[in-house]
Amino acid sequence: MKILKFGGTSVATAESIQQVIAISKNSAQNEKVAVVVSALGGTTDILLKAGIKAENKDQSYLEDLNALELRHINTVKELIVDSHQEEVIDEVQSQFSQLASILEGIYLINEFSNKTKDKIASFGELLSSYIIAETMKSQGLDATRKNAQELITTDATFTNAKVNYNITEKKIADYFNASSTAITVLPGFVANTLNGETTTLGRGGSDFTASILAKALEAEELEIWTDVSGMYTANPKLVKHAKPIEHISYHEAMELSHFGAKVLFSPTIQPVLEKQIPIRIKNTFEPEAKGTFITQNTNGVAAPAKGISHVENVALITIEGSGMIGIPGFTKRILEVLSSAGINVSLVTQASSEHFLCMGIDSKDVTEAKELFEEAFAYDLAQGIVDPLIIEDGLAIIALVGDNMKSHQGISGKMFSTLGRNNVNIRAIAQGASEKNITAVIEQKDVKKALNTLHNVFFEGDTKQLNLFVVGVGNVGGKLLEQIQQQQKFLAEEQHLEVRVIAVANSKKMHFNPEGIDLDSWKDTLVNTGEVLDMDAFLNKVNELNYRNSIFVDNTANESVSLRYADYLKNSIAVVACNKIACSSDYNNYQNLKFLAKKYSAPFLFETNVGAGLPIIDTLKNLVMSGDRVTKIQAVLSGSLNFIFNNFVGDAKFEDIVDEAGKQGYTEPDPRIDLSGVDVMRKILILARESGNVLELKDIKNDSFLPASSLAADSVQDFLDTLPKESAHFNAIRDAAAVKGARLKYVAEFDNGKGKVGLQHIPSDHPFYNLDGSDNIVLFFTERYSEQPLIIKGAGAGAAVTASGLFADIIRIGNK
Repeated sequence: MKILKFGGTSVATAESIQQVIAISKNSAQNEKVAVVVSALGGTTDILLKAGIKAENKDQSYLEDLNALELRHINTVKELIVDSHQEEVIDEVQSQFSQLASILEGIYLINEFSNKTKDKIASFGELLSSYIIAETMKSQGLDATRKNAQELITTDATFTNAKVNYNITEKKIADYFNASSTAITVLPGFVANTLNGETTTLGRGGSDFTASILAKALEAEELEIWTDVSGMYTANPKLVKHAKPIEHISYHEAMELSHFGAKVLFSPTIQPVLEKQIPIRIKNTFEPEAKGTFITQNTNGVAAPAKGISHVENVALITIEGSGMIGIPGFTKRILEVLSSAGINVSLVTQASSEHFLCMGIDSKDVTEAKELFEEAFAYDLAQGIVDPLIIEDGLAIIALVGDNMKSHQGISGKMFSTLGRNNVNIRAIAQGASEKNITAVIEQKDVKKALNTLHNVFFEGDTKQLNLFVVGVGNVGGKLLEQIQQQQKFLAEEQHLEVRVIAVANSKKMHFNPEGIDLDSWKDTLVNTGEVLDMDAFLNKVNELNYRNSIFVDNTANESVSLRYADYLKNSIAVVACNKIACSSDYNNYQNLKFLAKKYSAPFLFETNVGAGLPIIDTLKNLVMSGDRVTKIQAVLSGSLNFIFNNFVGDAKFEDIVDEAGKQGYTEPDPRIDLSGVDVMRKILILARESGNVLELKDIKNDSFLPASSLAADSVQDFLDTLPKESAHFNAIRDAAAVKGARLKYVAEFDNGKGKVGLQHIPSDHPFYNLDGSDNIVLFFTERYSEQPLIIKGAGAGAAVTASGLFADIIRIGNK
């Protein structure tokens, strides 16, 4: 014999009930089946809500009751179209008449006891089982309905009754041995006491009913039919890449269900476990899907972890006190206080010193637990034996579950280090010696990040998701998004990196898409649906999303944006920037950003601050890390100035070349930053600092080639207007170099603790002489490279190469 149980979503509509009947009919072809059904989806909640309203003299309970009655009648009309329909509707109306009488009683006496709650709640399953059984009969199936209250006997613990298995199993066996009906439909959840009073088996009780039947009948298999294709490696609503678990053990299923996997309720497992009856969880709406098979063991399947589950709305209560140490029975006293009030303790951890005891309870029980503790330990508190209760709310429990974790070293270390790298703070830990379940208490706001981070590490073959928040989508930012789009598939297949752009912003608007922005249409999306840019709101949204491996990407030259780096790093959000302002700002700020990056495990990468896409800073870091010491730096660090002076020959006009440099994206939006030498000053300062020197921008000497009128210009346009007026000045500079057979290069130098930048005449035998186009070149003189410097040379300006440098930093974070 086979037992089938269908949950509330499976019987929510006439259409889904037809699917239930089809599955039941198919299963009954070769053997008898018992079909246990829940109430029509949502019915139990509505019934209990109506009872509460009646107790509170809220007459709108009648509206709820009438709507529920109409729903059941309409369901009957859709399911049964023959003459039998009227009879079934009459019975449904009769049941609702009884229900109305009970609710009226509650209204009159203002009392809604647990006993009455069971009576009210039972109507959902009684109605659905009756309707489904009558529908089967109307379709010619050999079916009957048996009220489970006549078979399952419990004590009088209303709303969560305890089963008397001796009586119950005999009743079940006797009934089914005498029955030859192919399909027996039974209401789940409901039972009776020996005196015939209605009880219920607790939420999830329909599963429990099916399990009790399976045990008593020694069924071939218990099938739990629901709206998902089995138990998942994590909650698929929170973890996009969660997948069904094909085979799992009873103990693994019990642990997962205990910690919030709502597909199966943990009490369901115990009865079938005793008889080792397999459980199969199937999807009513995808019956061909494999689902999850639950047995005693998993036939050698050796995956260390099977799933991650979680429970929200958890509070930690901590009892501390020197008087607790070495006192026998103290822990028992504490637990008995909570147990006597029916407060469930989901986690307990105690220091070996016995100085404190930490327990996890449901948040709704905090106030009562505090009052009970203060009452029971009034003397101990007055004498200072224990300290006042410490309560932390707004928490959640996450649990990594797997029978085989015990045979794999380092699972707990891997779990905790993964959470730590993503700034998920662990408030408490519980782990048994068997290591089948590793449990941690975290802040509830971190649940989604924690689940996704752990799922990525344990179940996704180490595919790492990077979530980008990009500010600045002009020349450089636009190229970056283009390069990401081009490489997404390659990175996923070859590097196991899933790169998602979650937000984009320009100087006026910002747009977020929590599922990732479509890079085919990001420009139109930003223009048409973007909201007004607010950098405070941008930061708050990034923190609110709280994604794992979040990266803030700054493609601007904006100081106000750079001032926010610390806020991102403090929230373990990596920062990648081509904006040079932060690293060339006050030395204390530069050092603080580096400190925060280490403290919060949030990379702060700025390779493109010097040399665009050239690996200049990375090379310098490697030299320093390997113990080398930089003694001198000589460099041409401005691609824009190199482009300008390489092209400022013959009859060319200086202002035309500056204009062309801007059009090709070599200069900053404000060309004064480049031509004044400030940009190069920042770059040599950054290199000096990365070499281990303490300098400020004012310590870099700047020999500017610009005339006084250009330096004094108040705006970009005023500056550009001075260039043609000062043509004689610029021509003189060009001609002076030509007379010497030299080329003009804007050179940055750092030597003996001093830095300077300025225009120089470079002779033909110098390494800088043949530096073409917008290329950069850096000469590192170190203790190891004392005679011949280490030279890095290549394209040092332009949107595409700068974007590639930013992209490389993003990939570095992904591969970390």
